Order: sequence, then structure tokens, then C-alpha cells
Amino acid sequence: MNSLKGKTLFITGASRGIGKAIAIRAAKDGANIAIAAKTTEPHPTLEGTIYSAAAEIEAAGGKALALVVDVRNEEQVEAAINKTVETFGGIDILVNNASALNMTPTLNTPMKRFDLMHQINYRGTFLVSQKAIPHLKKADNPHVLTLSPPINLNPNWFARHVAYTISKYNMSLCVLGMAEEFKSIGIAFNALWPKTTIGTAAVKNNIGGEHVVNASRTPEIMADAAYSILTKDSRTTTANFFIDEDLLREDGVEDFSAYRVNPELDDSQLMPDFFLD
Repeated sequence: MNSLKGKTLFITGASRGIGKAIAIRAAKDGANIAIAAKTTEPHPTLEGTIYSAAAEIEAAGGKALALVVDVRNEEQVEAAINKTVETFGGIDILVNNASALNMTPTLNTPMKRFDLMHQINYRGTFLVSQKAIPHLKKADNPHVLTLSPPINLNPNWFARHVAYTISKYNMSLCVLGMAEEFKSIGIAFNALWPKTTIGTAAVKNNIGGEHVVNASRTPEIMADAAYSILTKDSRTTTANFFIDEDLLREDGVEDFSAYRVNPELDDSQLMPDFFLD
């Protein structure tokens, strides 16, 4: 495959950031995008709603379906999956992008925040995957792409923010387990993670403000890497933990300057992302 034209993508958390960038990249091919996210009204510190994202997707050449979905809510997830199938005739691709971020050490992590991360990150990944799989089974080249890191047991990544680390690694374990479980029927399960921080509102608000955003790459590098994965043969591309830059280099990309938030920086000045030694 070399196009997503006519394919239907169900993307969680697609109202902004990386999820929206993946949606717009697919829309350029003429894909159908189900935007499964919570934001319906403009937020004071977070840009975008499911409706503004839908407008951008359609302007890029795709078809959009804006769905109010909290991935913690089984009934909402099931209803959104069914609405997507009713609207577009099926689901070809699931992107598990929705994630909660709270970079705090153990004693500074309220259980409310702990529960939020674990319910959205890996429970949400498991739940949405479970509801989508019966429909993915019917697709020609079905993919599930989860935005989670390679599992790195270096204690350094646990000591700083053990609750967040566990929640993200559990997303990766869903990838590992489901890739093997559904390999025989050709559904691909892969993970994608950035080599550098990505300049999103989540990074700005939770990690390091404008300083970190300035030393980041744009969400478009993740969108291009996701596109590369989702246009590969699902039967031969599964159980991988891809890193955006490494994957794009394998595809022949040599110049990454267009992805820098600050074009005046060089690649050596960018902020490396978490979980990569």
C-alpha cells in the first residue's frame, strides 16, 4: 500500500497535537477520520476541539466524524465505534493516541492523578482496541498503532515518575500481547514513540514550558512516521516499537530540519524524549 485513500481511521485524542497531525496526514490521501475526543468547547490553555479538528481534516481532503468520547467510558467507546462503522462502512485503522501525562514522583502523585493516567492510558488502549478488533478483522490491511515507548527497564525511568512510566509501559504491553494474539488473522499492532520531545500543549503544560517546546520537533514528524507504518503490509509489520526518526531514516529521509519548532537550532540541541537511553 502507498495510500490511505478511502481508509477509515478511528483516532483517540485527535482534537489536537499528534493525534490531529496523524489525522490531517491521512486526510491528504482522502481518508475518513473518526475524531474520538472529549473537547467540544474551546479550552483556555489547550487549542482545538473535535469540531475545529474536523474542519481542518476536511480542508485537507478527508472526511471527518466528530465524536464525543471519554476513553474511560465503555458505553461511549462502543457507541462511537458503532457510529463510525455506520457512517463509513467499517474501520481499517485504530490509533491509540489519547494519553494523560503527570510527571511527578511517588510522594507528589495524588491518587486521583494516578487513576486518571491508568484509566486513560492503558485501560483506554485496551478498551478501544477490544471494541475495534471485531471490525478490524473485516479490513483488508488492518492496523492498530499505539503511541507508547519501547519498554526500557532502566530504573532511571521509573525513579522520576513511576506512576506515569507504568501507565505508558502497560500501553506497550498491550501492543506486545495483542500483536501475538492477532498475528494469525493479520491485524498489525505496533507502537510509535518520538526520539525528541514533540512541541504540543501537553509538553508545554506538563514538562517544561516554552523552553522545552522550543527545543522540540513538531507533531508532523510523528504523523509522517505513523503514515509510513499504516501504509505497510499488516501481516509483515507487527510487534514493532518504532522510533520516529529511525523509521523515517530507514525510509530514506536524511534532512529533519523541517520538523524543528525552532529552525535556528540544530538536531544536537533538541531535547531527547523520555524512555530512550
